[in-house]
Amino acid sequence: MIFTDSAAAAVFADYEARAAAEQARFGASSAERPPIPRDELLLPVGPEVGAFLHALVLGRRPARILELGTSYGYSTLFLADAAKRIGARVITMDLADYKQAHAHEQLVRAGLADVVDFRLGDAVAMIAADPGPFDLVLLDIWKDMYLPCFEALYPKLADEAVIAADNMIHPAGARESARAYRAAVAAKPDLQTALLPIGQGVELTVRWRADNPKL
Repeated sequence: MIFTDSAAAAVFADYEARAAAEQARFGASSAERPPIPRDELLLPVGPEVGAFLHALVLGRRPARILELGTSYGYSTLFLADAAKRIGARVITMDLADYKQAHAHEQLVRAGLADVVDFRLGDAVAMIAADPGPFDLVLLDIWKDMYLPCFEALYPKLADEAVIAADNMIHPAGARESARAYRAAVAAKPDLQTALLPIGQGVELTVRWRADNPKL
């Protein structure tokens, strides 16, 4: 069981119920029941990726975690729960105030809001304004923003920092942006990366180079 606290477990259960209900509606669209607007969908990373991120935080023990794309707070819940256990902080960024407001409400319910710094606005500008460093990054924003966000955060990565980028395999419509992101990562000599076939596909990247004397 990932969430040992009953309040966090209850919030997770609510997220899963919402995701199941939305999936059922999305697959049964008709003239009488139009598709749900994309911005109203939860679009979660899913429990498998959530558990992976949770374990990654516990194992890597980052001090500062950056989440790009708060959305409705599903992945924030996993990051914050792990962060609280190790004394870390999560900085989460989003452009949509109503989504982040919902996320904040759920994190308060879960008893985890005290370890999360909610920042609202343009992600690239907010990354530029943060002095860094970032020890772990979850990149799960709109896919056309992956590349500009990566270029903004790359200089602020700590040694041995980790980036987890979601949606590298699915959906098919995001593959052009995913490929551009993966090419940019591959061009950096101090980054090593691997594509993990979990969830919608996670690119796991570590800042490391064998000939770097600091490492």
